[in-house]
Amino acid sequence: MEILKNQKLEIKIDKLGAQLTSIKDKENIEYLWTASEKYWARHAPILFPIVGKVKENKYKIDNKEYNLNQHGFARDSEFEILKNEDDILIYRLKYNEESLKKYPYKFELLIEYKLIDNKLQIKYKVNNLDDKKIYFSIGAHPGFNCPLLEGEKFEDYYLEFDKKENLKRKMVDNKLGLYTGEYKEFMEDEKIINLNRELFIDDAIVFKDFDSNKIALKNNKNQKIISMNFEDFKYLGIWTKTDDAPFICIEPWYGCADQVDFAGEFKDKEGIIMLDKKEVFECKYDIIIEHI
Repeated sequence: MEILKNQKLEIKIDKLGAQLTSIKDKENIEYLWTASEKYWARHAPILFPIVGKVKENKYKIDNKEYNLNQHGFARDSEFEILKNEDDILIYRLKYNEESLKKYPYKFELLIEYKLIDNKLQIKYKVNNLDDKKIYFSIGAHPGFNCPLLEGEKFEDYYLEFDKKENLKRKMVDNKLGLYTGEYKEFMEDEKIINLNRELFIDDAIVFKDFDSNKIALKNNKNQKIISMNFEDFKYLGIWTKTDDAPFICIEPWYGCADQVDFAGEFKDKEGIIMLDKKEVFECKYDIIIEHI
């Protein structure tokens, strides 16, 4: 477990999955979900080379079938540390014989964590090391403690976009974990989503084609605010469990799960990224702990 800290924040990252496991402020308040097995045993997994599920955990490349579990293999892979300095950590995952059996592309995935005052900047970088085009999706899945403090409840919290939104929700087949192809009206000229358990009866709330670059988790009880900047990400997922799970996930994605009737090649699935040989894909998002 590696640690980065400054006068405002302390974060911890695990080499397994290069997963962020803790964000604490100077008051020792833990903002990141604690990964209780009772509810959800992860903190903030990195989703690669798929986001969500492929149909029946199978997909095709050049008419050959491969198997991938939900959200891909990066979250369960051992990363190596390339850089470890006072305010920055860089992790690397590179293709190997085992990865080629389930994902037949030669790649290098770099994850960078950098502390800047009260902000944690997280960068993803994918290098195409192959002699052909490669295809992938990538996404973040951080969970945050909600509620943060004793005496509060989940329903005290709300999410606020930085712009007014008119959004439809991508509907999910709960049994399959795939999209139905249907959309449901969700927000009309609004910025705020008040949290309650019923929102998640139909699984994750997933949006695309939004205008905002920032979303904040706020509450009616204190001034603690968790903000996320996710400029240029194409999809946004919001998820928790419908029981009394005390967390909320805010998930910027490049890509999404298959639709129930999808039967095409991997390169043709919704939200897929194409990277030509020797090309590099980069994206980043920020987690900001405000009013500390």
